[in-house]
Amino acid sequence: MTDTMMSLQALVEKSADADLLREMVGFAAQRLMELEVEGLTGAAHGERDPNRLNQRNGYRDRVWETRAGTVELRIPKLRKGSYFPGFLEPRRTAEKALTAVIQEAYVQGVSTRSVDDLVKAMGMTGISKSQVSRLCGEIDGKIADFLNRPLEGDWPYVWLDATYVKGRRDGHVVSVAVIIAVGVNGDGRREVLGMAIGASEAETFWTDFLRSLARRGLRGVKLVVSDAHLGLKAAVAKVLNASWQRCRVHFMRNAVAHAGKQGRRVVSAFIGTAFAQDDAEAARAQWRQVADQLRPRVRKLAELMDEAETDVLAYMSFPAAHRTKLHSTNPIERLNGEIKRRTDVVGIFPNDEAITRLVGAILLEQNDEWAVQRARYMTLETIAPLGDNLTVKLPAVAA
Repeated sequence: MTDTMMSLQALVEKSADADLLREMVGFAAQRLMELEVEGLTGAAHGERDPNRLNQRNGYRDRVWETRAGTVELRIPKLRKGSYFPGFLEPRRTAEKALTAVIQEAYVQGVSTRSVDDLVKAMGMTGISKSQVSRLCGEIDGKIADFLNRPLEGDWPYVWLDATYVKGRRDGHVVSVAVIIAVGVNGDGRREVLGMAIGASEAETFWTDFLRSLARRGLRGVKLVVSDAHLGLKAAVAKVLNASWQRCRVHFMRNAVAHAGKQGRRVVSAFIGTAFAQDDAEAARAQWRQVADQLRPRVRKLAELMDEAETDVLAYMSFPAAHRTKLHSTNPIERLNGEIKRRTDVVGIFPNDEAITRLVGAILLEQNDEWAVQRARYMTLETIAPLGDNLTVKLPAVAA
């Protein structure tokens, strides 16, 4: 089992509510028992088959104490002989193995081979590749439910970003864009809003993605934070009609490129004086002053500042307590970094479904981790002014 996965004990310690993990452990245990009994009887539950080897005879209830909590199991009974799942035998490290089945499914994108190997390691037999694929498909269903769930309430802040993975299409290995949306709701809680897969970050792709979020209920968006991709920016203006924040980190990389190696630190500190101001008006005044002072010596940099002023300083019109989280795409970049780290292990994905399976599982895992955190990402007191009675003047989005 990879040591990069959060251990079961660590996850339980992070939250008093382990319902989701307990449900997943119980779900996997029950399905594995059903599949094993199906192999012993020679037929699926309720199936009429003249070649059946044995008959079912109801269930017996059994309580299983795990580190995720108490799991209630229904152990299938047979008319001839007896059946008892191997993972409940005393002195077996079965709970670790079963948890590993679930965790391996997440890490490896629900690989049939990986799950099958782990099932065998638990001492269970009679489960075919097709049965394991069916079990994996049911787990895929949970990921699909998560990615297509309704989005309720207002979402004042949304971060958008993309990463690229390698996949096969029409017999060729190509770069596939995986775009992700993360938002903060009116309660100050952070959630993964959705993901999509496409050939490139074209405007139509971003537009379709944002419209799909809107159909699921995304509303009340005040500010969208992203890099300066023109197609993304146009899609935000077209679909969400919200203010747009150009990632400050990405802008600074572009800006210091005009200063040469010797002048990068000086230029970075000079521009940074605008970010240190207390309010939007003072920040814009300082920004223009810096641009004018740079203009005689570095005209292209000054022109870049003129063009980017509204977009780079958009976050200054929002509550001061939120600004450190709004000025860049860093919150979603860290998530993308985790996706990249895990997808690099796979290398080349056979199809888009495999990408959705693995990335969706990572997003579900991250969303659950955010859900159990006691502290809100933004406090109720500071996010309340972003409601319908917002009085601060927001900069407009230029298409």
